[in-house]
Amino acid sequence: MREGEADPCLYGYSPYRGRPKIEWPDGKTCAVWISPNLEYYELDPPANPHRKSWAKPHPDVVGYGHRDYANRVGHWRMAEMMEKHGFKGSVSLSVALCQHVPEVVANANELGWEFFSHGIYNTRYSYGMNEAQERAIIEDSIRTVRDATGQTIKGWLAPALTHTPRTLDLIAEYGLTYTCDLYHDDQPGPVSVGQGRLISMPYSLEVNDHYGFFIYNMSPRDYADTLIRQYDRLAEEGQKSGTVMCIPLHSYLIGQPHRIGPFERVLEHIAKDGRAWITRSGDIADHFLSHYYNRAEVLSA
Repeated sequence: MREGEADPCLYGYSPYRGRPKIEWPDGKTCAVWISPNLEYYELDPPANPHRKSWAKPHPDVVGYGHRDYANRVGHWRMAEMMEKHGFKGSVSLSVALCQHVPEVVANANELGWEFFSHGIYNTRYSYGMNEAQERAIIEDSIRTVRDATGQTIKGWLAPALTHTPRTLDLIAEYGLTYTCDLYHDDQPGPVSVGQGRLISMPYSLEVNDHYGFFIYNMSPRDYADTLIRQYDRLAEEGQKSGTVMCIPLHSYLIGQPHRIGPFERVLEHIAKDGRAWITRSGDIADHFLSHYYNRAEVLSA
């Protein structure tokens, strides 16, 4: 590092093929987890001076209504398809959904899906928060999810992907074991925090349906083909050392009638392939922490 160039030192450098070998259960080569973002957007949220919640002047009825499709229709269609093919969700949860639309949370819980926090609302951001405010959000997330589902969250994806310099230290201090906020690898790895143990869980912007449909302007078939190519490559490379594929979804997008059919083709392909450990993010984190964390920590120190 050159003088004057700040490096947050969140993790050490470790080349892709120079790491201790990761092996997934039953000889699988790629751990596949689906992350439905079950979110709640406010119609007219409090203004954050660092970022607007909606592109249009508040209230943005169009944006709000589009996203509310998720909880009214999209979730149920998406969940039905996932269950049909044996995929349990790892839910990136706007925890206010537990109060606003408890039926969706209850359904996901009954299906055996895991929950981790995506903040309180997806229209309220971490930018500009002080430490007390950020602690309050973490504590609220832990308490609200436990009260609604009986689960204790293990993971974190920052609300609308917004952070402070202290976020990772704080979630580790509260006992969370993985963050989905780094996007920097196809395998889990240790994250440097003040106390506790925290790993980076491979999440994806590249194959996130939001990027696929909003940023890259993919058709439903193009998006399905992209997911299949992503999986096939990671499953092949995972023969040398186990990889992770995350499929981040928003049911107001993937749950649309014209998109769900091509997505089913993806689920069928992965389920029939035989190389996938179809699992949840917390199970991946637990396996890595139990078997590989200490060796990876030494390598990256």
